[in-house]
Parts: sequence; C-alpha cells; structure tokens
Amino acid sequence: MSEAVLIEQEPADGSVKADEARPSRAEAFTAWVEQRCATDPGVRSALRRGAGKGLDQVPSMHRLVARWLPADAGEDVQRAYYTVAAMIAAQRRSQYAVPAGPEDGAAEAPGSTPDGPAAGQPDDQTPPARRPRQSLGRTFADAVKADGVRETSAETRLNLLTRQSVDGLHRHLPGAVRQLREAGARVDWALLLADLCRWRRYGGEVKRRWLQDFYRELDPEKVKQAQQADDAADDGVREQ
Repeated sequence: MSEAVLIEQEPADGSVKADEARPSRAEAFTAWVEQRCATDPGVRSALRRGAGKGLDQVPSMHRLVARWLPADAGEDVQRAYYTVAAMIAAQRRSQYAVPAGPEDGAAEAPGSTPDGPAAGQPDDQTPPARRPRQSLGRTFADAVKADGVRETSAETRLNLLTRQSVDGLHRHLPGAVRQLREAGARVDWALLLADLCRWRRYGGEVKRRWLQDFYRELDPEKVKQAQQADDAADDGVREQ
C-alpha cells in the first residue's frame, strides 16, 4: 500500500467505509489541529489534557475532535484521532507549522468552524500542499542524523513500538513522539494517524515499513551496495 494513501482502505476495526475516509480527511484534521493549537491556548490546553487517557476520560476533547471522526468510526479509529490530536497539542508552541499566538490572527482552516468542519460543507476539503510522506521510522532516522537521539536508543525504541498491541502502542507512542519532536524531527501526523487506525488489522505492514524506512535512511550506502550485489547476482544468472 502506497504511503500516499492514508485511510482509504478499511481501518483496523473495519468500521470506516472507503468513501467516508478519503486521504484528505487525515491531512485536513491534523493541519487544523496544528493551527488551532498554535493560535488558541485554550484549544491546546484542552487537547493536551487527553494525553495518555482513554476515550471516556477526555470530555474536554470531544467538542474539538468528534466532528472530524468518520461516520460510524469504531474505537480504534476514534482512539487514533484523539491520540494524534493530544500529541500535536503536546508540542512546544514554536514547533507548530503555522505562526504561534492568537495575536497573529491566523485564519481557521478552510471550510472549518472554530470547532470542526463547517456545517453544510464536505469535510474532505482540499488540504494544504502535501509534503512527501514520511513514516515514523524515517522520523526516527532523521532524529539520529540530527544528533538528537542516539542510534541505539532510537533503534531500541522503534523496535519496542513495533512489538506493541493497539493498547500498548497508545501507551508508548506519546513519549516516543515527544522525544522525536524535542530532537527537531518532523512527524507526518496524517500518516501516523492512518497507521494508528490500521494497526490492529494491518500492523504487520506498518511495522515493516517503519523498520525498513529507519534502516534505509540511516545507511543508504549499505542499501545501495546490497542493491548492486542483487543486480550483479541477477546478471550472473541471466548470463548462465
């Protein structure tokens, strides 16, 4: 599955239909959360209080997140939206992708009210220009290359995440992401949201992509050498 496709396939619990969860939903939601957190301290505080808590323990988040949920979203999908929103809110104000502070007068995300998609408008509005997709494995590698995280520490933490159940992932992920953001590494929130939604059913694919991206990015020369060796072996077989 291409990384450019975010949630168009059935998520972990099978509750979201393909036509109800287009790729732009995740991108629009995460961009909107970043904007609101950067420009409204009250929103940021409300979302931050949900970090590490269950869906029934976050009343302050419902007015902000509920309207963005796909129709008939199951618990896995709901938890993914709430967890990602809380992690975005936990960033330092200087780390948001939009100007920080209500004094900046930043506009709401296109097609949105202060609390979610505008009434009577589709919630799959065209999101801001897309940046290249980046898995969490690539983010760990970037943190290592920036000398923000030791390679052994990043490798250990990433492997720990890939061994988690859905519940375990939601427990361990906020701390890992906080470490990455402190190291200055970019997190692709929309793709991470999609990966969380799909973890229960498609976790094997997601884990493989995270680990492959981590090792590929950290040592591209070894990957290149391995590819050249494979090509040479193929050429040898064809010549026989």
